[in-house]
Order: sequence, then structure tokens, then C-alpha cells
Amino acid sequence: MPILDQQTDQTVGNNDYNSPTFKKLLDSLQQQSWELELIISGFAIFGLFTAYEPLRIEMVNAQNEDQIYRLVFYFILNIACSILLFNLLLHVILRGLWIGALGLRYVSGDIEFERLRYSERFTKYLKKRIVSFDRYIANLENYCSVLFAISFLLIFYVLAMTMIIISIVLVANYIIESDILPEKFASTFGAILIVFIVFGMFLTFFDFITQGWLKKKKWISLIYFPIYWVFSFLTLSFLYRPLVYNFLDNRFGKRLTLLLAPIYIAILLITSLEYRQSNYLDKDQRSSSIFAKKENYLDMMTEEGDFPGRIVIPSKVITEPYLNVFVPFSENLEDRVFAFNDSLTPEKDRRGLTSSIKITSNWSDEITSTRQKDSIRKIYLKTFNEIYSFRIDTLDMDEDFIVTTGINNILGFETYLKISTLEEGKHMIRLRRKRKEKDSIVTVTDAILPFWYFKN
Repeated sequence: MPILDQQTDQTVGNNDYNSPTFKKLLDSLQQQSWELELIISGFAIFGLFTAYEPLRIEMVNAQNEDQIYRLVFYFILNIACSILLFNLLLHVILRGLWIGALGLRYVSGDIEFERLRYSERFTKYLKKRIVSFDRYIANLENYCSVLFAISFLLIFYVLAMTMIIISIVLVANYIIESDILPEKFASTFGAILIVFIVFGMFLTFFDFITQGWLKKKKWISLIYFPIYWVFSFLTLSFLYRPLVYNFLDNRFGKRLTLLLAPIYIAILLITSLEYRQSNYLDKDQRSSSIFAKKENYLDMMTEEGDFPGRIVIPSKVITEPYLNVFVPFSENLEDRVFAFNDSLTPEKDRRGLTSSIKITSNWSDEITSTRQKDSIRKIYLKTFNEIYSFRIDTLDMDEDFIVTTGINNILGFETYLKISTLEEGKHMIRLRRKRKEKDSIVTVTDAILPFWYFKN
């Protein structure tokens, strides 16, 4: 049996991290860790590149459908994916440079400055800056090892920020807006918890960027310790705390950690840059009487990441005597229906995260039968038809929406408008919406888009 296998068996049996055998095993493994780093980095980079675009599409989809929980979830996954991609790609490049330097050292040995025959001034400067080729290789090794470890530590930091945000949301939803607790107590207690979380978050962040300044001051540390203890659970830091302090007690790790922060900020700024081609024209503006965006035309949404706008028609050019119109559903749209017809507002809002495992399909204690559910759906659709209407140019159009699943299986409302009496040429279709303002009802325009009608 090889020596390494014998050591592994002894370690498994002994399970004592203080034993000489275990320490020898770790020393042996860390000498060969670069091979594991490259294997893991290769698989991880391939998986991250494969997952990046689907994650981005899901995030855009959640944004279009106003699903805040899904949006936050996929936004966090995108951040984590971007951080890992950047760090692991940088790690592979540096590790490749390190392997190349090792190969060069085998061929050429150390740097012999005297053989270069530079002037004394340059020779002294280069000897001071470079010292030796072995030192260069050692520095590359340190950067690679620390960068690989910190790549996964940064994901835990993203998770910690997420947990704090989730804590604030949970306090707001289940304490401040609780129907079980007394209203005054819920408001006061919830406000105190949110202030404590926000205050503790800033203290923890300050302690992090100052690399433990609050822990070094005797009296301040006494006050900070309870907050630190609570936030060690909120941020799940007990999972990765040994990694953090191993970085902080190492000068090299500190420097690399501080160096990565401005690099991430610089990358964020660079990726936000864009070149403007015009002082007045912008390709990201909404459809209007002078601009037509592809998200409003079905035949133009050919890519996987294309999602419908406020309304969708088949094409810019219509040749049939009717016009098919699709209005995608969103949570904001349902809020408008509830605001227009108070009787549809449920006692308990069933929207949000839920399990696909259905114990019961009842909407409430009062609504149990299929007939009752269909009746409410009809009232819902009737209210929607009362709120929304169309106008083509100056002509009001009759519509009768039905609920359907349209583009990319997206839920929405569909209708057909008779346009056979329109003249050939350019026309403007407007999606109009009624809303209540105090004691009156006003009509506003939600979307405008142009189309051309030519008879077959």
C-alpha cells in the first residue's frame, strides 16, 4: 500500500488533527494542491459559463413579470456566478504562468544579472526589485493559492449580505405586518429589530473593512461582542470563520483581500460603460409614436432572452382584417385590478413563494367549490375588461379579453380587434387604463406602438 494511503487510513482511524500523522498528511496534500485547484477550476469555469446565460434570462424574466422574490434570488446567483468566474479565470491564468515559470527555471535556472551586462544603476535596481527568480515563483504560488481560497470565501460574503436582507424582509412581513401579534406591539418590536439589524450590519461591515478594529479596543469590544455573536448566526459566518481569520493573520492574505475590492469596483464601472452614438436617439426607449421596440412585436422576438413588453402584436405590418393583441400578466396588473374592484381583494394574499406540493387547493374557508372559483375568475376578467381598452388613432376599439398562455408560455390576456375599416398605412395603437383617483375615475395611456396596415 502506498505511503499516502497508509497515512490516510491512519488519519481516518485516529481522527486527531493534533497528531503528527495528520499534520504530515496535510503537508503532503498541500504540496500537490495545485493539481486539485486546476481540476476544480476547470470544471467550475465550464459549469459557470454554461449556467450564466440561463441565470441571466431567468433574472430578466422575473423582472418582466414583477416577481421580486425570483428576481432577488437570480440576481444573487448572477453575482456569485460572476465573482467565481472572474476569480477562477484569474487563478487559471496565474497558475498557468506559475507552471510556465517552473518550466523556464528547469531550463534556465535563476537570473544571472551579471551576464546581462547592464549598467550598474540598472543592475542594482533590478536586483532590488526582482531579487531572484525563485522568489517570483514563490509569490505566484502564494497568489494562486490565496486567490483560489478567497474565490469561495467571497461567495459566503454574498450569502451573508443576502441573509441580512432576508432577515429584514422576514421581520417586516411576519412581525410588523403580522395578524397574530397586537398591532402596537408588532410595530414597536419590529421597528426595534430592524434598527438593531441595520445598526449591527454597519458595525459588522466597519469591523470587516478595518480588519477587526472593533475587536481590538477593550471597552468597545465588550459592547460589540453581543452584536458579533448574533450576526455570526445571521450571516452564517460560523461556516467560514476559520477561513476569514486565516486570511487576517497572514500579511499576504490581507493585501490580496484589500487589492480585490478596488478591482471589483473597477470591473463594475468598466462593465457599466457604453458608447453613445447619438445625442437624442436611444435604442432602449419604449415604443411610442416615433419609436418601435422589438419587445412589442412577436415576429421580432427571435432570441431566447427576448421577453414581451406591455402589449404585443404579431408584427409591424398587419395584412389581416383583424389584430391579435396580447397583454402579459404581472403582479402590478393584479394590484390594479384589486384597487379598481375592492371585492376581489382576498383576505390572505396567496402570491409569493409557495411549494408545488399541494395539500389542498382551497383558496379560503369560504371558497371551496370549482363553481365558486370559476365565478370569481369571471368577475376578475370582467373587471380587467372594464379597466383596459384600446384606441387606434382616434377610434375607440371594442375588445373582449380572455386569459391565455402566450409567448414562452407566459400568462396573459388576449383579444382580437377588428381593423378592416382602417385605411391602409401607418396607425398608432394605444393601451388605455382606467384608475380610481379619490372620487373620480381617470383614463391613462399605458403603452403606445406603431403598426402598418395593408390589405391582402
